[in-house]
Amino acid sequence: MKTYLFVFVFSLNVLSCFSQKEEEWFYLVATSDTISPSFKKKNGILTYMGEDKAFKKVLENYSIKTFKKTYRNASKKNLKRTFFVIANNVALLDDILKRAPHLFTSGELISKEDRKIYEPNDYGLTSTIGENLGAQVNLDYLDFLGVPKAWYYTTGSRDIIIGISDGAIDTNDIEFKGKSKIIHKSTLSKGHGISVTETAAGQGDNAYGIAGICYDCTIYSSKFGDFKDLQQLVELSNLGVKVINCSWGATLNYPSAQEAINKMFKNGTIIVAAGHNDSFSKTEGEKFYYPASYDNVLSISSAMHRYKTAQENILKGESKNGTFYYANNIRGYVGRNAGFVQRDTTLAPYIYKESVRNLNVSVDLVGPAVGVYRYGERSLHQEDEVSEGSQTSGVAPLVTGTIGLMFSLYPCLPVDEVESILKITSWNIDHIPQNKPYTGLYGSGMLQTGDAVEMVFQLYNENETAYIDNQHFSRWDFKLTSLSKEIIIQNQKFTDSATLKLTAKNRIVIKENTVIKPGVNGKIALKINPKLEKECDLILRDPSILDE
Repeated sequence: MKTYLFVFVFSLNVLSCFSQKEEEWFYLVATSDTISPSFKKKNGILTYMGEDKAFKKVLENYSIKTFKKTYRNASKKNLKRTFFVIANNVALLDDILKRAPHLFTSGELISKEDRKIYEPNDYGLTSTIGENLGAQVNLDYLDFLGVPKAWYYTTGSRDIIIGISDGAIDTNDIEFKGKSKIIHKSTLSKGHGISVTETAAGQGDNAYGIAGICYDCTIYSSKFGDFKDLQQLVELSNLGVKVINCSWGATLNYPSAQEAINKMFKNGTIIVAAGHNDSFSKTEGEKFYYPASYDNVLSISSAMHRYKTAQENILKGESKNGTFYYANNIRGYVGRNAGFVQRDTTLAPYIYKESVRNLNVSVDLVGPAVGVYRYGERSLHQEDEVSEGSQTSGVAPLVTGTIGLMFSLYPCLPVDEVESILKITSWNIDHIPQNKPYTGLYGSGMLQTGDAVEMVFQLYNENETAYIDNQHFSRWDFKLTSLSKEIIIQNQKFTDSATLKLTAKNRIVIKENTVIKPGVNGKIALKINPKLEKECDLILRDPSILDE
């Protein structure tokens, strides 16, 4: 009896290390790909089981909850050398680097703000706090979008319906079962609709495949086409669908289709459409596809997300003129590949026009396109594949799923404010010199799912501060309602034909580096209305978030 009591008390004491002192998160980079320390878990605490005496001596003074390899936050060089650690004391990071330099060369502490994430158990090789029991693929494009940050607030809601107008899906597929409905049967289209649907709203936390962006949302699947009247989309809208994905298009422009879209918008439905895949070298920004280019439709094209600099991913190619070098998938570039003047990699790169997808003044947002998981290949052929090209059809559902999360968090979100939030929270890529030839043709920048969902949380929480910052808008009409304790505008420009209608319940604060100077066709209207009230409550994944 005394022995059992001792063991019970001992385990409580070990676990209390984390309750008495806040846990710390950090990354470690190993000296070699082959380093993989082994641990045994008991009562939630890891014990080192390896033979390195110095490392063991360091760890015995700490309580460790997690020590695992991850692709998160890893450069190309350190892709298989990066570890994620949760321990009871930040001193462990320094101790490891000082006393086990033969194993680990560097580390980085993760801030409290960056710990506001949630991961399901099928989040791929970049998972940290979650298990990865699904597809063993690199989902760094979801990290770039900040999707785990969005999931901290919501993983979606069955009450929010996402419409997919595309190729057919199987409602008995594990990723769609119990949450999907066929409104109109479509063609299989080589699994295109399966992949698009998975990206937007495939089921997550089910230890299979990957988690879709809005993985707890409902799916209504329908056919595609009917360019003149868009009846399949109108039908979805009438059934209560909040956002419809159209990863297809044509150059046909019908006034009747624009009328249908306007009616759907008034009905509370947002259309997201791919801007199409023609090379910019052929279109030169002058070719428009529909429904993407209609008013009240979010037109989506592609950009790159992975490598921070061109020097990090220089590849070698062969041509009739001999060997050449090029950079691939460089973060923020609107084209997939970039060459070097005189084939000299020490000079600044330039984007190959041929690698840029269709861009024009109707494009609203761009997002990651290379390396996006293609669930259709697993569903049909039991193979895990990711996109090698930069097709815009795979980008659109990232936006669609993001909008599903926004409505899931605050079901009363005004439909005419969704686009404003997406654009305000997007990553401005105007500063990248390689993008200069395409300025004005790639929308407001790159989608940031986490920031968009967080802004919804901030705008409709009276204890939060919301921000409009780090953008320069010279066009578009922005409309926002803020019930937050204050909304701050900083390092921000509204010029030329941009308009902003901001109504706040409490304070509007204009800070440094803010330029509000609209032209003849622009207008800024800032208003305080203390009588503003929420039309419904925020619906959070974890209601205790409100107490933080």
